Amino acid sequence: MSQYFQNGDDVLWNPATRVAGLFMDMAAAHARLLGTPSGLGPMESDECQVDVPAFAAFTDAVIRDYARSHHLIKRSMTAGFAATALAVARLGGGTVPATEEFADDPAVRRLAEMASENAAAMPR
Repeated sequence: MSQYFQNGDDVLWNPATRVAGLFMDMAAAHARLLGTPSGLGPMESDECQVDVPAFAAFTDAVIRDYARSHHLIKRSMTAGFAATALAVARLGGGTVPATEEFADDPAVRRLAEMASENAAAMPR
């Protein structure tokens, strides 16, 4: 089984059900932590509508929080989610200014690289 993350009829990502659930849970946790809506709709009939501008703004907030944090464990826990979120935002045509604003941060540059790797591996 799989789930669909889509913008209208455009499928952005079609991961396995467990991966989709983990991604949704991590998005909810970051949304609570940051006080920012994720832009992800509910998973209904195996489909989640993504409000791309809202999701890109949420992803931007996640990456800004990541870049400003000096807590090694928090950054480690956030990295995989942030890279995946960045990939989804970009696949939807969203922009995430934090990747440019923090381009001198090697860890943020690595997130951008991981996002490209993730995007290439994402079933659509």
